[in-house]
Amino acid sequence: QVELVESGGGLVQSGGSLRLSCAASGRTFRPYNMGWFRRAPGKEREFVAATNRNGETNYATSVKGRFTGSRDGSKNTVYLQMNMLIPEDTAVYYCAAARGWTRVSSEYEYWGQGTQVTVSS
Repeated sequence: QVELVESGGGLVQSGGSLRLSCAASGRTFRPYNMGWFRRAPGKEREFVAATNRNGETNYATSVKGRFTGSRDGSKNTVYLQMNMLIPEDTAVYYCAAARGWTRVSSEYEYWGQGTQVTVSS
């Protein structure tokens, strides 16, 4: 069992930045690839980014160039640095753990509780 806890969400103005953290506990998260997803009000959950065991990150087109994923194995923590935020980024952000390096939410085994990000115009 891997427990994931997100933090770092909040309210920010358009153009601002936030850094989300996802701390893993329980079993080591080293074997897992870590993903970030988000759900905006009235919309389906969507893929944001996925960082593999080697620290490489895939991004959704909508965030590429603005968001940066990373992981710190010594802290069992993954990060999502979000720059140049826009109102369309407003959502609840979730981190998740999967065996594969994937964009498909159903392939993720463990999920955090989510953290709210609100971007005002």
